[in-house]
Amino acid sequence: MNIFQEIKSRLKSILSFGEDMAAVSETIASIEDGVVFRGAKLWILVLAIFVASLGLNTNSAAVIIGAMLISPLMGPIIGMGLAIGINDFMLFKRAGKNYLVATLFSVATATLYFMLTPLDEVQSELLARTSPTIYDVAIALCGGLAGIVALSSKSQRMGNVIPGVAIATALMPPLCTVGFGLGTGNWLFAAGALYLYLINTIFISLATFLGVTFLLRFPKKEFVDKAREKRVKHIVTIISVLTIIPSIYITFQMVQETVFSDRCHDFCRDVVKVNEAKVISEEYDYSTRTIRVVMLGETVDSTQIAAMNAKMTQYGLKDVHLDLVQGARGLDEERVRGMIYTEKNKATAAQKQLAENEQELRALRDSIKHYARSLELSRMLLPEILTLFPNVSSVSTGRGVHTYWVDSVMMDSMVYVVNVNVDGKLKAEDEERLSSWLKARLGRKDLQVTLIQEAK
Repeated sequence: MNIFQEIKSRLKSILSFGEDMAAVSETIASIEDGVVFRGAKLWILVLAIFVASLGLNTNSAAVIIGAMLISPLMGPIIGMGLAIGINDFMLFKRAGKNYLVATLFSVATATLYFMLTPLDEVQSELLARTSPTIYDVAIALCGGLAGIVALSSKSQRMGNVIPGVAIATALMPPLCTVGFGLGTGNWLFAAGALYLYLINTIFISLATFLGVTFLLRFPKKEFVDKAREKRVKHIVTIISVLTIIPSIYITFQMVQETVFSDRCHDFCRDVVKVNEAKVISEEYDYSTRTIRVVMLGETVDSTQIAAMNAKMTQYGLKDVHLDLVQGARGLDEERVRGMIYTEKNKATAAQKQLAENEQELRALRDSIKHYARSLELSRMLLPEILTLFPNVSSVSTGRGVHTYWVDSVMMDSMVYVVNVNVDGKLKAEDEERLSSWLKARLGRKDLQVTLIQEAK
């Protein structure tokens, strides 16, 4: 029992916030300050939306990440979760109002951009923001908890946790994708992206609520007027329930959809295979219980399709319809374009990977060649040096980096290094003669000679 108590005590001391935890009033004030959206903060949000929209339009992940670092969208969302956790109804109203302002300005800015830009192609970064999964829920929950813990910590508040949460939970790209959908008339894109944005909002707020209630244990707001306190508590409880119920439903639905998609993927991978036919795309529709597979090449006859359908129950896909599209029939222009972009992106990714592999292979070949040349040169130099300096024991050659200071600036330059091990000591004039001989023998201006004298 003493061992278990000792382990429990040590774990408690390790996991405890201790002196690192900031004053609760200071943390609340910091979050309240981040809730308000006006002036410079609103302009920063608008500019960040433009940057994110450009990143989505050009399919640049780096630009999108930069926009997420600029954006101050996290403030009102964390504020709503804190307000529910500490029974502060006025803070919730203020955070909710500013959240709506920020959302409307963001969507309006993105819509305006995509209405004006001549580029309206559906890039892979845009497609990634239209289909939320259960993983987005987990990311929002963990990110929200990390955010409130960091804001409550003296050492982590000014660190990289909050920017990291902003990147991981990806609030900006879905809003820009909503603007893309509205600007181009693609309502499905807009609905899917808005769905992802609401998921992130609900679960970051929920994580903040759980963090301040159970992990950090912030004191709840007390009222002098007990009747008002009771009324506010009822309102906050209703708001909390209304917030949590959709999140529970969303989680359940997403788990069901994720399991369905995984089973469909396994079925298509194992069963939907024809020697001379190529699968172009696979789509799984949970609402209609349909698997839609587009194939080109050899025609799949009705007997083969019946055999595929018969195996569905083995994958837990009872009452699921297999819609096999062969050739180009049944495809509208938008689906064809989507498939082309998907295949194009896959091909681009494959080419990029091949280029990176080729570059790594070239570097390895260069290293092997350099090693072989260095080995050959060392074997050639040693006998020649021994005729002039009999007490030399070994020689090694290779490339090196010479680092030095120039006017308080650190500089680097490539040098060719020759290490010479000598038994005993060399006279100063012999050292100079050996260095001069090596430089003349190798004919290199960048030669760096190092004499290592081994005491007998």
